[in-house]
Amino acid sequence: MEKDWWKGKVAYQIYPKSFKDSNGDGVGDLKGITEKLDYLQDLGIDILWLSPIYKSPFIDQGYDISNYYAIDPIFGTMEDMEELIAEGKKRGISIIMDLVVNHCSSHHEWFQKALADPDGPYADYFYFIESDKEPNNWESYFGGSVWEPVPGTNKYYLHSFHKDQPDLNWQNPVLREEIYKMINWWLDKGIAGFRIDAIINIKKDLEWRSLPSDRDNGLVPVPESLVNAQPIEPFLRELKERTFAKYNAFTVGEVFNETDEELHFFIGKDGVFSSIFDFKQTMLGQEGKGWFDHALPTADELKESIFQAHERADSIGVLSTIIENHDEPRGVSPLYCGRSSKRYQ
Repeated sequence: MEKDWWKGKVAYQIYPKSFKDSNGDGVGDLKGITEKLDYLQDLGIDILWLSPIYKSPFIDQGYDISNYYAIDPIFGTMEDMEELIAEGKKRGISIIMDLVVNHCSSHHEWFQKALADPDGPYADYFYFIESDKEPNNWESYFGGSVWEPVPGTNKYYLHSFHKDQPDLNWQNPVLREEIYKMINWWLDKGIAGFRIDAIINIKKDLEWRSLPSDRDNGLVPVPESLVNAQPIEPFLRELKERTFAKYNAFTVGEVFNETDEELHFFIGKDGVFSSIFDFKQTMLGQEGKGWFDHALPTADELKESIFQAHERADSIGVLSTIIENHDEPRGVSPLYCGRSSKRYQ
């Protein structure tokens, strides 16, 4: 059997802003990462995942991208990025980037052109829905309605996250071509792959149905709408074939609520991704009332969760088991929550 190049490798996430500041401006940068490559090599790191470094207004810490082809000046220049890729390769360290294609920034050229002509072609890069009120009762991940009025029109645009992160319309083949072109541009530069953000959200319930709510505000979290969404499989198959497969790229999908039956589609020999995150360990002890109502898992519960992940996936492919990342509290945080500290004692 031919072994995938990334198997057996150690991957490490870097949040660039807080990693290494090379110029004393108080913000970590690409040169700072390059300066630490020998240190990372000594640690045994094979793959570096960089949180977003693209041009951004940083409404959502870089997950609101205003230019996919540019490095934000707070991190340096494209030349700095090319140097990092080249120096990493000298040390056997591959660089992967965050790929954010469910949405972009409201500052992106595409959205600005859509606002300038809400009936023009760029409006179809997004979900502009004509309505005399919010089209449904979905609640964004950031709270409040997913719908925001398009100024000067009787239309609303969809944002599953912040209102300055309009969702991209994957139904539009012209938009998909733009995304594939951008991905291949980065792979041609020499990056080794991507961590793929919020990818499950690209599928939508195109009937925009309101759902029953038991909340005082009458809203329903947007993930619940995905139950009625159109199939995601054609999009992800096309994405892989047009980009990742051509470069033997390493990809980790941010996938949630996948069933055991769906694992064959997401990972493994014919999977659309090299791996997906397994969030089960981060969820241990959660009781649905936020981070600060968290019972401390026992060692046996943690062990059992890890064993179950292997039992469900090892005959198929590779899950990326995590304890924390930039979206999660520190792994030790439950120790300091009121109820969990009692249990710890």
